[in-house]
Amino acid sequence: MTVPLPFDEAPIDKGAFEKEYEQYTTTVWNVPATGRSEFLTFFPDEFAIYAPVGITGRPIPSFPRPRAKATVGPAWVIALCNQKGGVGKTTTTINLGAALAEAGRKVLLVDFDPQGSLSVGLGMRQGALDDGLTIYETLMDPDGVPADSIVRHTANPNLHILAADIKLSAGELRLAGEVSRERALERALESVRLNYDYILIDCQPSLGLLTVNALTAADSVLIPTECEFFALRGVQMLHQTITTVQQRLNSKLRIDGILPTMVDARISHTRESMETLIETFGDTVFHSIISRTVKFPETTRAGVSIIDSAPTSAGAIAYRTMAWELLSRIDSAEMTDRS
Repeated sequence: MTVPLPFDEAPIDKGAFEKEYEQYTTTVWNVPATGRSEFLTFFPDEFAIYAPVGITGRPIPSFPRPRAKATVGPAWVIALCNQKGGVGKTTTTINLGAALAEAGRKVLLVDFDPQGSLSVGLGMRQGALDDGLTIYETLMDPDGVPADSIVRHTANPNLHILAADIKLSAGELRLAGEVSRERALERALESVRLNYDYILIDCQPSLGLLTVNALTAADSVLIPTECEFFALRGVQMLHQTITTVQQRLNSKLRIDGILPTMVDARISHTRESMETLIETFGDTVFHSIISRTVKFPETTRAGVSIIDSAPTSAGAIAYRTMAWELLSRIDSAEMTDRS
């Protein structure tokens, strides 16, 4: 069975649905920036019967608006990981972080890729780090250069960053001879965990020692993936690495979900890959998807998130929706752990 295109399997009056859906989406997409707190994300409950027409081929649940938090921390640490490059890890880290910040959460982004793309994507161009201090210095000397002393602020008051640059590429070599080398990042983040609700780690596209450090420090893993053959193969390989880390280093580590990114539903290979992804991993795959849009590279070049620069755009709505789904998943998992 192929994942259906819209309306292929909808047991409804298509004309009536199109009219109602157009009215609904027009209302959502035209909310002014000043009304961001009133955004809807998925269909309201009365649209639930139409849910099977989505590209994932599954009913689309509705997710509750995140409740305000009375206190901050300790942080839930999420590693955004995929050893294949170009699948939207950095874009997702920036925009998911901004969406969580918009929902009132205090968020710290950790650039853990020597390319420093996350830092650049939030406006930290070459020369912006005047003191030269990055996550590398904290990783090598967490007592002498504690993470809380080098946190950088962004345009969003709830969104901070630990920056990185090419120096981090030496970290793998220097850590190789250290005792408990897999726990260096875990130690480095100790000074900031109580200051944030969420810490998002943007991992490099490899399964080396830096990535193992991120998985060891994390409470959970979020896997962005493009819907194409080689990216899906990479997800399967990453699953093996996660299992090894769970067995040897971090038994509490769990997978929050697999996020389809850069989706173009007009392409048959994308739809076939989505079908394979869901057949293989089931509900581990997020219901939210991130479609391909020119807005993402535009906002990256501007050094801001799409949530802040284009809050009514399709890309902003997609990441806002995904953030709500993620919070719902984390809350459900925590309730299960307590029961």
